[in-house]
Amino acid sequence: MEKDARPNWDSPMQFVLACVSYAVGLGNVWRFPYLCQMHGGGGFLIPYFIMLLVEGVPLFYMELAIGQKMRLGSIGAWTAISPYLGGVGLASVVTSLYLCLYYNIINAWSFWYLFHSFQSVLPWAVCPINANRTAPIEECERASPTQYFFYRETLNISSTIEENGGIHTGQALCFLLTWVITYLCVVRGVQSTGKVVYFTATFPYVVLFIYLIRGFTLHGAVNGVKYMFTPKMNQLANPTTWINAATQIFFSLGLGFGSLIAFSSYNQYNNNFERQAITVSLINSGTSIFASIVTFAIYGFKATINYENCLERTRILLLNTFNLAEDTINMDNVFEWIEKLNATYAEQFNEIANDTGNCDLEKELATAVEGPGLAFIVYSEAITNMPLSQLWSVLYFVMLLLLGVGSMLGNITAIITPLQDFKAASLFLAGLVCLFCLLLGLGFTTTSGNYWFTIFNDYGATFSLLFIVLIEVITVSYIYGIKRFEKDIEDMLGHRPNWYWKIMWVAISPLLLIVLFVFYIVNYIMGGTPTYQAWDKEEGKSVLTEYPVFGQVFIALLLVSSVSCVPLTALYVFCRKRKHGKAHKQQHALNAVSA
Repeated sequence: MEKDARPNWDSPMQFVLACVSYAVGLGNVWRFPYLCQMHGGGGFLIPYFIMLLVEGVPLFYMELAIGQKMRLGSIGAWTAISPYLGGVGLASVVTSLYLCLYYNIINAWSFWYLFHSFQSVLPWAVCPINANRTAPIEECERASPTQYFFYRETLNISSTIEENGGIHTGQALCFLLTWVITYLCVVRGVQSTGKVVYFTATFPYVVLFIYLIRGFTLHGAVNGVKYMFTPKMNQLANPTTWINAATQIFFSLGLGFGSLIAFSSYNQYNNNFERQAITVSLINSGTSIFASIVTFAIYGFKATINYENCLERTRILLLNTFNLAEDTINMDNVFEWIEKLNATYAEQFNEIANDTGNCDLEKELATAVEGPGLAFIVYSEAITNMPLSQLWSVLYFVMLLLLGVGSMLGNITAIITPLQDFKAASLFLAGLVCLFCLLLGLGFTTTSGNYWFTIFNDYGATFSLLFIVLIEVITVSYIYGIKRFEKDIEDMLGHRPNWYWKIMWVAISPLLLIVLFVFYIVNYIMGGTPTYQAWDKEEGKSVLTEYPVFGQVFIALLLVSSVSCVPLTALYVFCRKRKHGKAHKQQHALNAVSA
């Protein structure tokens, strides 16, 4: 296929929506609010927006420019710049493959929860009855209904990664469904993806807006929002705050996977990607803040309910212990009575001291949760306390599904597009990639699957993406040449990039990436033996556990496998050129002798 015959997006709007659908994902909903909570509420927005300006937007711009100029996927684009750099594109494809293997299991969980939402009582609202029909199941009583439903009903999780079990049939069917949907969305390339993104990029905002209105009507929601926007400026002196802000920007925009290069390769040659890069970056960050307001409203509601339940338990304990009249103590004067009774009946009060005075709204609000724990446990628990909980459950999990599917479209395109550049048939290739990921991904539906999911989520992309994007920006600035890159942009846009972009590409962004890269390596080495959260059904809670030797070896392989594509490809090209060079000299010598 000639470059001119390459399919294009129907309109620039389709491209923007595809980028928004890809960039705005589950991380905006379950990681950004967690980082705000961990690093000083509103104060975290200061390093976040600084990192957006010096790292996020310039690198996003750079990847769009490369894809649109070369009109190839990641492997072809970097090979065109230099044959020795084809490994950069290959590393992006391998990293995207790792992401695709496990990302759809999150969508499978969303389907599982969605299907279980159509019940008169949500199954994670109450503990199920044991086999004897005499009491609730003990594991559920030790934990909570929401934790039990996630760990036992959804995952049927084993006690450690070393305990293997069979495939969870329900999860496997949901997983199959997610891959069928993914295939149907990408089967016709940008023709089908371009239509799907109109829905996957817009409907989550409708749900978020509905949740925003509902959230602010919930009891105690204002406590959560106030907590978010109350800055703790001392966190700005914490280096980890800045590192996490940079990392969040980096991964939220989806840099280094090759998806942005693939998407922009289907643009018209003179498309204004500069404006689109700024637009998508701002939409992505705005969505993170918008989702955080919704999340903190839910946090406030849940924290207030927990706080008031704690006060009520304390009130009843005091009434029963000291034989007080029912109306003596109320929710507003519990702490006054604790002080009064402690001073008057010190000896008697000491017997119940451990069960009183632990009610703290600030502490409830500061309990930080991220990832699946936030999406499938904290949110689910909050939903059970809402009127018409089934409706809110359906809306919430449909939103999670659309966010997940939208991101998957970008992830799978990052694999398919570079392979299509090698003249592979689109229908056959899309089906083959989806089937391959489905079969390998079934391992995540086993009893130990969640532990393997954690390994891939923690180690499958982080290190390799930092390395890939660092090589990308150094290549563009110093190997391909910033002057040459400027001319390419002028050829496409009609003007050269201004001083801001050039300073970021040449100096600030590479330095920042080097700092992040070194920080990650030092943190990994100093962190000791890698650990994971194993579910202890006897205790009804997660327990920090060290990975066994095979788990540590697998982590090392994950970290090295994608990164090694860069030097190995360069070495292969070098050896091949050297071999061809020798063959050419020998042929030249033979021709000379013959002559």
